Amino acid sequence: MKDVKLFMFDGCPHCKKALELVAEILAAHPEYALIPFTVIDERKHPEIAEKYDYFYVPTFYTGDVKMMEGAPTRHAITQAFAAACV
Repeated sequence: MKDVKLFMFDGCPHCKKALELVAEILAAHPEYALIPFTVIDERKHPEIAEKYDYFYVPTFYTGDVKMMEGAPTRHAITQAFAAACV
């Protein structure tokens, strides 16, 4: 099982929406609760963020694969979690 990482920062409205969608997706798919999920605030942890290739937040990675960048969608976030199960 791969991990899912969310890169974001406080005050970002798209990041807030992404977190809301994650909560809804996890409620609808309890099996995804077993997937390691880490939220990384790029302003608090630039040393982690600089290791990944992205320009916009929120950005989701499954393992080392970028799954979504920018305005969040339920479909893209669901796919990020589904890919972690493969």
